[in-house]
Amino acid sequence: MPISFDPNPATVNGQEEMNQIAREFMRPYSRKYDVHEHEMPWEFVNPMWDRSLGKGGAKLDAGPGDGMVTVCVQTEELCWGDAGLYLRSPSPLLGGSAVAAAGTPEQREKFLAPFRSGKPKWGAMAITEPQAGSDAAAIQTTAVFDESTNEWVLNGTKIFCTAGDGALSYEGGFVVVWATVDKTAGRAGVKSFIVPAGTAGIKVVGCEKKLGIRASDTATLSLENCRIPANYLLGKSEVKKDSGDKGFKGAMATFDASRPIVAAMAVGVGRAALDFVKEELERQGVAIRYDAPPAQQTAIERDVIDMEAELQAARLLTWRAAKMLDRGQRNNLEASQAKAKAGLAVTKITQKAVELLGPLGYSQKLLVEKWMRDAKINDIYEGTQQINQLIVARRILDYSSSVLR
Repeated sequence: MPISFDPNPATVNGQEEMNQIAREFMRPYSRKYDVHEHEMPWEFVNPMWDRSLGKGGAKLDAGPGDGMVTVCVQTEELCWGDAGLYLRSPSPLLGGSAVAAAGTPEQREKFLAPFRSGKPKWGAMAITEPQAGSDAAAIQTTAVFDESTNEWVLNGTKIFCTAGDGALSYEGGFVVVWATVDKTAGRAGVKSFIVPAGTAGIKVVGCEKKLGIRASDTATLSLENCRIPANYLLGKSEVKKDSGDKGFKGAMATFDASRPIVAAMAVGVGRAALDFVKEELERQGVAIRYDAPPAQQTAIERDVIDMEAELQAARLLTWRAAKMLDRGQRNNLEASQAKAKAGLAVTKITQKAVELLGPLGYSQKLLVEKWMRDAKINDIYEGTQQINQLIVARRILDYSSSVLR
């Protein structure tokens, strides 16, 4: 029986639909929302929300078959349109992924069902703090249980929270906040809590002015005696190492799904830059001779072929990690490999695109310089390049975090 590498019809249809959205509702507004940072891009948000409702609401579970592969293919198309606008997509986002992975059926129904009706809304995840980035054990935000009211009381500050402003500004949105219930317990003491929009004690105190993905909001959140019901905790409240608690481990497991998506974002941005360079070269009558020996190729030809190889390597690693998730296989290693490779590849590709186009590529007359700025974040968030390489090394060498730091 012959083996087919053709994508399934659902993947193809989704790719075509997302490409249409990218062309009609993203590219035309890329420069506008790069300049007008922090403004809500309703020209993109409303069509995306209408599409979501037409598909039965936002969906967190990839489902059988090629669900996560399809998500990655669609994400590449949308980020080919604009990565910053993509991050403004009205959906539960990473916070919703945490609820889907670690929440009870009741929590999923309460916090994810609203994304199937009504007006646009957002979800977010608040992890990073001024003194705690990649090391979750260093989290200082506290959660104290008040038995008299059966509530958790949260206090602390969160920074670099993607979609944090949107999540707290619109009814039905929420933020999943990571906090420690026992600082002496390290990671075992870190739990995640659902904080709905409109909750007293949590507020947005500012949004970052960023190098790239400027259309997205990246918020700083303050929690001062923020009270939430006891059942808004994800997982168990007990602090026991290796207890099987779905809270922290479940939240961490969301990165196995989110890192391939971030890698797909990087591939989309890289493809946008590469496509533009190839179109410009073609317009100027420069052909890429793929069949010529490397020694006979021009520097430009070698550069373009190298860019294509980098992009394809990142894409295939991304699809492998996504397919493993679809099959229910552990993809911790592969997700980090895809994320690390894509972050490096998109940085290299977009910088080379600016270089090849010369002064025009460096100017704001084209979007190429914007793609270079948008690219770098893919090497930073969802685990920096160094953190993902460390994860890869630990998995390959079978070392624990206490042995290999």
